[in-house]
Amino acid sequence: MLKNFKWLFLVSLTFIACTSNDDETTPVEEVPITAGEADFSHYVALGNSITAGYSDAALFKAGQANAYPKLLADQFALAGGGEFKIPYTNDNYGGLLLGGNLIAGPRLIFNGSSPVPLPGALPSTEIAVPLTGPFNNLGVPGAKSFHLLAPNYGDIAGLASGTANPYFVRFRSSASTSVIADAMAQNPTFFSLWIGNNDVLGYATTGGDGTNPITSIDQFTTAYTTLVQTLISQGAKGVVANIPDVASVPHFKTVPYDPLSPTNASFAAQIPTLNATFAQLNQAYAFIGHPERSIVFSETQNSPLVIKDESLENLAPQLAQVLQGGGMNPAIAGLLANQFGQSRQATKDDLFVLPVSSVIATVNTTYYTFLVGQGVPAATAGQLSVNGVTYPLQDKWVLIPTEQAEIAAATTAFNAVIKDAATNAGLAFVDANSALKQLSTGGIQFDNYHMTSALVQGGAFSLDGIHLTARANAYVANKFIEAINATYKSTLRTYKPQDFPISYPAGLQ
Repeated sequence: MLKNFKWLFLVSLTFIACTSNDDETTPVEEVPITAGEADFSHYVALGNSITAGYSDAALFKAGQANAYPKLLADQFALAGGGEFKIPYTNDNYGGLLLGGNLIAGPRLIFNGSSPVPLPGALPSTEIAVPLTGPFNNLGVPGAKSFHLLAPNYGDIAGLASGTANPYFVRFRSSASTSVIADAMAQNPTFFSLWIGNNDVLGYATTGGDGTNPITSIDQFTTAYTTLVQTLISQGAKGVVANIPDVASVPHFKTVPYDPLSPTNASFAAQIPTLNATFAQLNQAYAFIGHPERSIVFSETQNSPLVIKDESLENLAPQLAQVLQGGGMNPAIAGLLANQFGQSRQATKDDLFVLPVSSVIATVNTTYYTFLVGQGVPAATAGQLSVNGVTYPLQDKWVLIPTEQAEIAAATTAFNAVIKDAATNAGLAFVDANSALKQLSTGGIQFDNYHMTSALVQGGAFSLDGIHLTARANAYVANKFIEAINATYKSTLRTYKPQDFPISYPAGLQ
């Protein structure tokens, strides 16, 4: 029988701080800073969490101060730009309170070996009493394209039903307003719009389990074109960016498909028992013509996780019949057939969400309780409930190839809408998809620094594996500036990476 699954299982991930060449570049003579054909006097930024400055799984003051719109505004100020007001949080802990109750947790820090929630943090940012605006940075963490048009998106009464957003509740001008209305009330002369990531990201971070579906192309098209037409309706110029490939960020690239290592003595001791336990099931798979579904753990190399793949034919009826025919108790045969009817071991083509790293090889208490309720002895129930080993990881933890294809198709379609809207309105356009896609291949050279998509040591993504570091925000700001300069004949300055150090200390900075 299987014993003691509280062993460490993942391939060791060594996290190191970013290192690079800090040599100063040779100064060059620069042309005077001018706005060109643009008017930066009243700049507003619309978008979601990246626009807001969300980083390390939270919104906090230092992240907001390094968000790409703030960096743009600082350069705009040298070319006639006005004040850029930000709805700063109260602290550098991150997290939100509603009536004194925590509704969003604190930021992550790096403890020397892995990202962890900031210990002992006491968030102080209360949303029940809205700030006095108006605010130029209208980035709202969690917002999808159509949310920017939604009235009452900042109504605290709508939080329970999901029609309101706690971040917008905190700084909206009124409970009934929308993000776009608050933007237009400021009579902007220039805007940036980077929205649409969450229209696919929500689906991806939930493993495509259907709880957060991809926005339909019709809804996205209507929302995006309405946003652009509204923003330019008073003569404002602006810059827009398309959607990066969300499946290429470290949130989906860090956990390997085969983390079960025989070099771990505790796991190695379980392998013979595991293989003996799965032998009868594997024989049943072979008997019904599906030997590829067999579950085998290697004693010489890393083994893949066991997952549920809802795209597979459900073999439960056939499995139950064969297992019973082999002498297994009908009740147990039925339970095993249902548990493994759509299971397989993972391949390199599967992607896993970052939070699953704390779930693999732990007992699934929900399924354990279910089994016990069905009369399965507690010891056996525990042995059959080990996430990713004896209990297939469920849909929310993994993006199978068909789900990845859905994300890619939606991203391509949304980006076509964004490009068309930019072209038709004569706006500056940033191909963020191409720029950030390089991170997942060879990386990006930013002056003397080489940034990659690796978690922690790559230098581009914060500790949540989705949002950007300060240095990556500077890189993005430069891409926006390059597009603005090219479109409006301005001569805005770009940023140097050495001004945005990457540091993940053991404590709050």
